[in-house]
Amino acid sequence: MINYNSREWFTFIFRFHKTDTFRKLFPLIIGICVYSMIIAYLEMEYFKLSDTSHVKNIPVMHSLLGLVISLLLVFRTNTAYDRWWEGRKLWGSLVNNSRNLAIKLSVILGEGPSEEKEFFRKIIPAFAYALHNHLKSEQTRIELFEADAKHRVFENVDKTKHIPNQVALLMFQHLDALYRDKKIDGNQLIVLNTEFQSFTDICGACERIKNTPIPYSYSVFIKKFIFFYIMTLPFGYVFNLGYYVVPVVAFVFYVLASLELIAEEIEDPFGQDENDLPTEKISLNIHKHVGEVLA
Repeated sequence: MINYNSREWFTFIFRFHKTDTFRKLFPLIIGICVYSMIIAYLEMEYFKLSDTSHVKNIPVMHSLLGLVISLLLVFRTNTAYDRWWEGRKLWGSLVNNSRNLAIKLSVILGEGPSEEKEFFRKIIPAFAYALHNHLKSEQTRIELFEADAKHRVFENVDKTKHIPNQVALLMFQHLDALYRDKKIDGNQLIVLNTEFQSFTDICGACERIKNTPIPYSYSVFIKKFIFFYIMTLPFGYVFNLGYYVVPVVAFVFYVLASLELIAEEIEDPFGQDENDLPTEKISLNIHKHVGEVLA
């Protein structure tokens, strides 16, 4: 995720980073400029069409369709941002629940180091790492925790299965063992259950965002709409703008296509793009804070 100061106007205007839409669209913008130049030359120089031709009525169509395409793109970007923000809220809940669980366990298990505290000090942040890698379709990095652990708390994890579920299962099995050994009572088990249940709830909600993209037909329709809107734009406006229609059409294409690119990027907040959620950094913070509480 890109960190920035939203008050630096001039930095934004003159800065081009690798995720900037202008870089991605530059080849297409050049193609649109060439296309617009050819249309302008053919209408004005080759066919010598006058502004009394029926072609001049084409801008009326664009005026009518302009409102429609604006509403579609607004809905598209708002829907994509809602998915991004919901993902951020889910990971914020994971941070809070991990801290709450660590604090409750620290009090319930008593002061001083113990084997139970060591287990939960490793397993709680392990769930965050497992979910991070699961959403990015990577192998979970359990070995990060095994290196300095007093015992192999992850030896029963089957890496060929759903790893966040495996980690959550280990946590609850250990909690159940504490209850059966009478190290915690039934009331304390109920108090801890809310945080344990929230882990799988958060995982399921993140998977819903990850595995349910914008419907294919809707996404394809918007792209086709933008394409035909831009392709027909030079035909009518050339009589009003002359060869200035070239930069005008290129700019309109840049604005419309950029909105669609931005929506495509943020609708999956758990990908590899720079504007996606910093889930690895959030996992590191969980690891740090849980380790401080259960030290």
